[in-house]
Amino acid sequence: MAEHGHGHGHHGHGQMTPEQQKAMIEQEMRLVQHMSNVKYKIAVMSGKGGVGKSTVAANLAEAFQKKGFVTGILDADIHGPNIPKMLGVDGEDIMISNGEMIPVMTKNGLKVMSMAFMIDEVNTPIIWRGPQKSGAIKQFMADTAWGNLDVLIIDNPPGTGDEPLTVLQTLPNVDAVVMVTTPNSLSQEDVLKCVGMVKMLNIEDIALVENMAYYICPHCGERTNIFGESAGEEFANEMGIQYLGELPLTEKVGESANKDSTIVNSYAEEEVSKKFLNIVDDLVKYFLEE
Repeated sequence: MAEHGHGHGHHGHGQMTPEQQKAMIEQEMRLVQHMSNVKYKIAVMSGKGGVGKSTVAANLAEAFQKKGFVTGILDADIHGPNIPKMLGVDGEDIMISNGEMIPVMTKNGLKVMSMAFMIDEVNTPIIWRGPQKSGAIKQFMADTAWGNLDVLIIDNPPGTGDEPLTVLQTLPNVDAVVMVTTPNSLSQEDVLKCVGMVKMLNIEDIALVENMAYYICPHCGERTNIFGESAGEEFANEMGIQYLGELPLTEKVGESANKDSTIVNSYAEEEVSKKFLNIVDDLVKYFLEE
C-alpha cells in the first residue's frame, strides 16, 4: 500500500508527476462513486484511546442493523483494528473483484471492512509513517465496494492526528460525528481538541456519548460512578453539541468480545443494549432525518 509520491502530496498538486495526479484523481472518483451508494455516514471518534470507542462503534453498527438499516462498518484504525474480532469475523480474507475490495459479511448481514483484513498475522505491528498511513487510508476508503448502504459507521483512530484527519477530509458529506468520552476530565479535554478539529473541517453535526459512566453491581443492583461524577450533558451543552446519553461499564462487554459478538447481539435484554438502540433512535432523529 505504498503512497504515490512518498509524501510530496502534502504540498498540493504542484510537485506531482502527471501519472501521480491522474492516479489521485482516479482514486477520488472511485471514492465518490462508492460513497454515492451510502445514504448516511457517521464517524466515531475519541480524544484518546481506552475510552471504548471501538466497542461503541461496533455496537452502534449492530444496533442500526437490528433497526432494519442496511449497515456497514469501516475500521480505519491502522494500529489497533479491533472491529473484526468484536464482530466475529477476524481471520477472514478479503475478496478482490475488478480491483475493488468486497467487505466481509457477518452472520447478521453487517458489512465489515478493516485494516485487520490487510494484515496477515494478528500480532504484526504496523510501522508506517504519516504520509504512508494517510495514503493507505485513502486507498482503503476509495477501493471498498460497499454496494447500497443506509448507514456506514467509520471507526476512527483515537486523537487528532493524521489518520482521523485524513478520514474526515476524505469522506464526502459526513452526516454526524459521535465523540466517545468517559467521565474523567482528562478525556474531556481531549474531546475538546477533537471537537475543535471537526469544527475546523466545517462539520457541525457532532454528538457526545459518555461511556463507562456508571457501574451496576450484578449482585445488589447498586449504581456506582467509578470514574467520577457524570458531567457529559453539561460538557456537551458547553461545547454546543448534542448529548446522546451515558453507557454503563459492564463486564458483559468483555464477555461478548470473547464470544466474538457485540453486547447488542449477545445480551439484547441488558440495559446497555437498550441504551445503544436508544442512541440509534436519537442519531436518526437529530442527524439523519431530512
